[in-house]
Amino acid sequence: MSKQDKKKEAPKAAQSRYARLTAGDPAPWFVGRETINPQYRFDTAGGRYIVLCFFGSSRNPMAQSLFKDLLNKQRGMFDDAKISFFGVSVDTGDEGKLKESIPGIRFFHDNDHAISKLYGSSPLDAEKAPGEGVNIRCVAYVLDPTMRVMKVVPLTNDNRHVDELLAFLKALPPVNLFSGIELQAPVIYLPNVFEPELCRELISLYEKEGGVESGFMRDVDGKTVEIRDYGRKSRRDTIITEERLLNELNLRIHKRIVPEIKKVHQFDVSRIERYIVACYSAEEQGHFSAHRDDTTLGTAHRRFAVTINLNSEFEGGELSFPEYGSRSYKPPPGGAVVFSCSLLHAVSKVTKGKRYAFLPFLYDEAARKVREQNFKFLASNTGE
Repeated sequence: MSKQDKKKEAPKAAQSRYARLTAGDPAPWFVGRETINPQYRFDTAGGRYIVLCFFGSSRNPMAQSLFKDLLNKQRGMFDDAKISFFGVSVDTGDEGKLKESIPGIRFFHDNDHAISKLYGSSPLDAEKAPGEGVNIRCVAYVLDPTMRVMKVVPLTNDNRHVDELLAFLKALPPVNLFSGIELQAPVIYLPNVFEPELCRELISLYEKEGGVESGFMRDVDGKTVEIRDYGRKSRRDTIITEERLLNELNLRIHKRIVPEIKKVHQFDVSRIERYIVACYSAEEQGHFSAHRDDTTLGTAHRRFAVTINLNSEFEGGELSFPEYGSRSYKPPPGGAVVFSCSLLHAVSKVTKGKRYAFLPFLYDEAARKVREQNFKFLASNTGE
């Protein structure tokens, strides 16, 4: 071949690049458009095994075999207690066709490939819908309760993926033993942070002032706003403003909690956010569904959450960390649970009486700068 002929050769097309996830990797978090929830936070699904399946389109024969032989024939396996299934479609034609089936089965519409790129199903430069030149890799991931990849199962034309998934799911141990042992949530548990007299004073303050309904924070159109959804959270708060009382609270936190955080986490707490007495009441079905405390622009500075119970005359209302098993925590009056704001946690429904608690957040000077930088994004001064 002459030099002139070589010049006429067409340049080779650039090969598409894909993200690569293997067993042991953390599953990327995302906010996706689920069938009925346009802003489903996938990170809140922790605490169970998850099958996250990228099938491209429901018209795909591999997807149809999965629906028929796994989701339909083994429907009882997906119960949201032990195992959940999340399907991901990038086909705009699946709008209105894919239906969630609660408990256990949900679908994301990923028309812009944002989720599929994270998981290596769509190439990183994908912009088009399937059928228009995008090479979709159909694959299912099995995630453990801490949202780490356990197994990667490519979907195949001979439908072996169904048998492989089914065998793996049937062999999974109970959720509490997913790691081989029962795990302890990485929390600090401290009795005797507040004296009984201080607990009673804080409860009296709440009863005198009364509580106002408390929402939770979400980023909407670039702003952190307060949202009210009583299916997700039901609680009332009162803000502590008396200087003497604030000084008493600061003293105990810095003497009895800050040194423990330093010892356990090598973290220097220097600042406290919010002074509130919160009340979860049985009358209003007080609870707070699984969430994290630092996932918005307006809350990104939070480092540690503190829960100090002020009374014991209630049932339910216990604190749990779903990623680390079903164990729940109910510290005695004056006792604290301290934990990273990044941990998924929930408060179970109060079924009798009222639970009173003091609920501050702690952070340091580096986080203070983050808070100041992000304050412009905060549309409401009410925190979670």
